[in-house]
Formats: sequence, structure tokens, C-alpha cells
Amino acid sequence: MPKGPRGEKRPADAIGLAVMIGKIATGEAEDTREDVKSAAAQLGSLGGKKRAATMTPERRAEIARKAAEKRWGRCD
Repeated sequence: MPKGPRGEKRPADAIGLAVMIGKIATGEAEDTREDVKSAAAQLGSLGGKKRAATMTPERRAEIARKAAEKRWGRCD
């Protein structure tokens, strides 16, 4: 039986997968997936916080000003 991206076992054909999804939806079968983020997703959320902490207020204002000009400049 093939494995999904998180290592769970899944049916190989579309009909078998549809049956499994139906059983999970009706409560006949238990969903065995865990809701965890991948390592890359966990690290990605830290990058923006780290960047904002090391950036000066003047630089943040400059970036925000450029973003506002781009956003409102499109309406012309």
C-alpha cells in the first residue's frame, strides 16, 4: 500500500481512497493523520520575526512606505 506525504498508508486507487474518505467522514474509520507542520514550515515562521527584530524602525517604515505606494499606485 502506498504511503502519503506524512507516511500514512493510503489506498492506491481513486475508488479505494474515496471509500476511505467516506468512512472517515461518517465516523466508520478513524483518521490517523497528525496535524503537525513540517520542519521547513516551522522554521519559516521564525524568519519574519527574526528579521523584524533586527530591523531598525526607519527601515521598517521605508519598506511599509514602498508597499503602500505599490498598493495604492495600481488604482490609477
